Amino acid sequence: MRNKHKAMINTLPITQARYNLGALARRVHLNKEYFILEKDGIPIIGIMDADELEDYVELQNPKARRDIQRSNADIRAGRTRPARELLAELRGGKKTKTRQQKA
Repeated sequence: MRNKHKAMINTLPITQARYNLGALARRVHLNKEYFILEKDGIPIIGIMDADELEDYVELQNPKARRDIQRSNADIRAGRTRPARELLAELRGGKKTKTRQQKA
C-alpha cells in the first residue's frame, strides 16, 4: 500500500522523543509522519505507523510478494469483477459471471 502524500521524515534525539512520546505517537499515527531517532547524532531507529509497518513486513515475505504479483496479473488479464457483484452474490446467493466468462 503506497501513500499518496509526500512522506514527512523528522529526526529527533532519543532523549527528546522519550519526553514527548505521546505527541510523537499521535503525529506518526494521524499525520503518517516518520521519525528517525538519533543517539549522539547517529541514526538508531525509525518510527512508523503500525499499519504501514504491517504492510512493510508482509512485503518482506516471498509468498506474500508472489500472491500480490498473481493478483496484479489477474487484474491485468481481466480475471476480476467489481466488488458490488461479489457482494450481491454473497447477499443473494446468486451466481454472477466474471467479465472473462461474459466475453
